[in-house]
Formats: sequence, C-alpha cells, structure tokens
Amino acid sequence: MIEHDTAFSRRDAKMLIDAFEDTLRAPMLKNREDPLTMLVAKHIIRLAREGERDPIILRERTLAMLRQV
Repeated sequence: MIEHDTAFSRRDAKMLIDAFEDTLRAPMLKNREDPLTMLVAKHIIRLAREGERDPIILRERTLAMLRQV
C-alpha cells in the first residue's frame, strides 16, 4: 500500500514499512491476516502524513492507539 503512495519518498516508504513490520511484532499482532494489520498500516501512514518520521514513535503511538481500541 505505501509503496504506491506518491506522497512519500522511497526513503520514507522504507522507514514506514520498517515501522509497520516492527509494530506487527507486538504480541497482539502475530496474525498477519488479522484486520488489525490494515488498521496499523493506516494509522502509521496517517501519522507520517502529519509529519512523524521516527519509526520508534510511529510504533509506540500505533501500539498506544491499539490499546484503546
């Protein structure tokens, strides 16, 4: 999904993919077929569009959001 988004450079896309993969290592996200994985991707992209580029912050903010769901 992110690889085809022209709003991000290749470098940014790689960083977002890495943040996504890192977030999916959380115990509650072991199943890649779980609909939560799409929610994770969309949340990371939204944060990036708002200007966040730190993969650790992206992961932590996304996990915090999931705890509230």
